[in-house]
Amino acid sequence: MQLRPGVPRDVRLLFATRILRLLAYGFLSVVLALYLEAAGLADRQIGLLLTLTLVGDTLVTLAITTSADRLGRRRMLVLGAGLMVLAGAVFASTRSFWLLLAAATVGVISPSGYEVGPFLSIEQASLTHLLPDERRTGTFAWYNLVGSFATAGGSLASGFLVSRLQGGGLGKLDSYRVIVLVYAAVGVALAGLFLRLTRAVEPARTPTARATEAPAQTAPGMRPFLGLHRSKRIVLKLSALFSLDAFAGGFVVQSLMAYWFHKRFGVQPALLGSIFFGANILAGVSALSAARVARRVGLVNTMVFTHLPSNVLLMLVPLMPSLPLAIAVLLLRFAISQMDVPTRQSYTMAVVDPDERSAASGITSVARTTGASIAPVFTGFLLAGRALMGVPFLIAGGLKIVYDLALLASFRGIKPPEEKGR
Repeated sequence: MQLRPGVPRDVRLLFATRILRLLAYGFLSVVLALYLEAAGLADRQIGLLLTLTLVGDTLVTLAITTSADRLGRRRMLVLGAGLMVLAGAVFASTRSFWLLLAAATVGVISPSGYEVGPFLSIEQASLTHLLPDERRTGTFAWYNLVGSFATAGGSLASGFLVSRLQGGGLGKLDSYRVIVLVYAAVGVALAGLFLRLTRAVEPARTPTARATEAPAQTAPGMRPFLGLHRSKRIVLKLSALFSLDAFAGGFVVQSLMAYWFHKRFGVQPALLGSIFFGANILAGVSALSAARVARRVGLVNTMVFTHLPSNVLLMLVPLMPSLPLAIAVLLLRFAISQMDVPTRQSYTMAVVDPDERSAASGITSVARTTGASIAPVFTGFLLAGRALMGVPFLIAGGLKIVYDLALLASFRGIKPPEEKGR
């Protein structure tokens, strides 16, 4: 897929909001744990705060995405941007653990550098609504590519800016606070872009769905559950598996990986920014490759057989005896780790009815956020002891392998519309 003049204006706007948002996420994630440490929080408090940040994002996402198709996708996107502003403003203005905890719970903030909150679910539902089936996976691949590049650019810019600010005489806490304030400002800009979307992103008001898009076998006319009807069973099963994958990933979110490199090898913010710039560039390229692979072997096979080797590499990172080797293995892992992302997103959108898409994406995203929200508090305890610092990588890789095998066993026979007849 290429973004030529014929692509709908709303698609271009949704790509723009994706880029801006992921710039902010990458910008913040490199220094978030360092900022909290500079603000006086202990390692265990940092782990707890990051966990509750993800818990809050879960609740916000569930409330907004399950209402978006009914109350309006544009309206809910603007609300999410407002919560992003709220979280950034509070984080920048206080050192109180309890106020930070409250802002982390009710606001939208990303400790991982990746998507949080309701944006991804509603944007994907809108993109699927705007484009035909055969362009869905390719569009999602580009959507993830620009997001990874944006996260990479934000990570690099963050490390560079902090180094310049500290080199100019600004203290650690104040230099990190500048990053948080920029994050809040991006939320304001996002709200403005979301207001420019047209009504074309909103779902049709009729409950009619194309039969090819929903293989779920629930009875017609059943009572809706969190915005789902015919596809409830398949969405809940996917959600359980995605939650396991995200729980594993929560042990090694980008903020905590950056913190691990800082504690294990003494890496400073400028180099941290460069490391994760390269990692996210490689992740973006791998996401783009996913569409080509999926056309040959199918969405589910692409998800599983590209994810398995990346998990082995993840487990090898803490076993490396030197910083260069640890960086090399991490970058190699990122070069294949994200091929499952656009395929997973495309598959979820393909196997539910059109008027369930925001809810389905929201519920599976909530499942992922729920899983991810539990892990950082354990990582905080493990990072506090030098002998256990590498354990989060081993736990994450092992659990992700279990997820891959379970996904293959459960969904290999359920095909999206474009794969039927193969």
